[in-house]
Amino acid sequence: MGVVQYTKDKLTNLVANLGTSRDKAYHSTYAAPVVTDLDLVNAYRGAWLPRKIVDIPALDSCRKWREWQADKDQIAKIEALEKRLKVKKKTLEAMTKARLYGGAAIYIGTNDADPSKPVTDNTKIKHLTVLTRLRLTAGEMDINPDSPYYGLPAYYTLANTAVRVHPSRVVRFIGAPMPDDEDTPSIAANQWGWGDSVLTAIFDAIRQADGTTANIASLVFEAKVDVIKIPDFMAGLTDPAYERLVLERLTLAATAKGINGALLLDKEEEYEQKNASFSNLNDILMSFMQLVSGAADIPVTRLLGQSPGGLQASGDSDMRNYYDRVSAIQELEIQPALETLDNLIVRNALGNRPDDVWYRWASLWQSTDSERAEIGKTVADTIKTLADTKLIPDDALSEAAVNVLTERGVLPGLEQAMDDYSTEEDGEDGDDFVPVTPTDYKPPVTDNDIRAKVMDMLNDGDE
Repeated sequence: MGVVQYTKDKLTNLVANLGTSRDKAYHSTYAAPVVTDLDLVNAYRGAWLPRKIVDIPALDSCRKWREWQADKDQIAKIEALEKRLKVKKKTLEAMTKARLYGGAAIYIGTNDADPSKPVTDNTKIKHLTVLTRLRLTAGEMDINPDSPYYGLPAYYTLANTAVRVHPSRVVRFIGAPMPDDEDTPSIAANQWGWGDSVLTAIFDAIRQADGTTANIASLVFEAKVDVIKIPDFMAGLTDPAYERLVLERLTLAATAKGINGALLLDKEEEYEQKNASFSNLNDILMSFMQLVSGAADIPVTRLLGQSPGGLQASGDSDMRNYYDRVSAIQELEIQPALETLDNLIVRNALGNRPDDVWYRWASLWQSTDSERAEIGKTVADTIKTLADTKLIPDDALSEAAVNVLTERGVLPGLEQAMDDYSTEEDGEDGDDFVPVTPTDYKPPVTDNDIRAKVMDMLNDGDE
């Protein structure tokens, strides 16, 4: 009978017990995380580190908000409705609570008699209400593969009521995604249909960092310890009178030292002072903080609010990477979640849903004055080069130049100023008609004239 040979797909060393049952790391396993809702609330309310981990990404995702792209009148109507409904504030609140509890939603209030029915294009929004997963229980899973809610709750139920809510009325946010629920038996009943708190996976790292901070703070009180050696001290403690005299002696010595810095001792007594070393404590603490920063996916400069250390260190690359992550949250999480609500907002504000009405997320990165000046010079050079080549018609290039100079922040207000100038020249300001003589007559200023003037300004600036 031949020898059966087999291979293992991991590193094994029988001599060093590496990868065998005698390896100490062999028996390390991952257990289901046990973090209760009370733990989450206590951590959020009582410690600054978990609170910032929950709040910072939600705040950064909403603070610059979004910019609607449409006609000015349309934008004004949409933004007015957003302001009345407090969409930005409600989104921030829902995201914060979703990150803390694992799930939250914005309920679209329409005052309909039956909220279990889906919303339609003609539904009127009355108010928006934020509900956590503790107040909005997910119903059974939608198993219809043709349903847009497949794999998600087919309905929701308000806590302590029998009121069912259709998923189209719920703008759903989750904290940290979980695996399929049927494959994860450890998921609590009130978490079905939602996610994990963002604190769940990093709870140990947070506690270790907070524990290290607390121990360092406690060590401050032990930074200096006085040691006094008394001959036959232990033998004398058998006599109660001796014990009383020793205590009085030490009290007297401490009082004298506190008054004038001198310490009175017997010739046979010895005194020394031991000081704790704090030289490496900052490195130890920052190591724990960096672990928490990596676990939370938030740069240390943003989490701790401190400047980066080291020569030539600016932290720009870390912040750019972080802003890219925030941008991904906006585009991959917030935007799809708000799709139904946004459709209703546009229809409620405009009466229909034009295809050319859309929005983009405002940039979080703030350029410096020198950066904006450099961008302006680059844009102006590009426009000048295109104008010299004559590959693009002047009308199209002029309009594009106004747009790009406005969007890049090089000449803020240029687009509005151009519109105002055009309105005044076209006589749309409502002034009374004043007849002119043939000698005073001047041909009206056209859009082509305005665009030509812009091109002249750019050309003059380049020279």
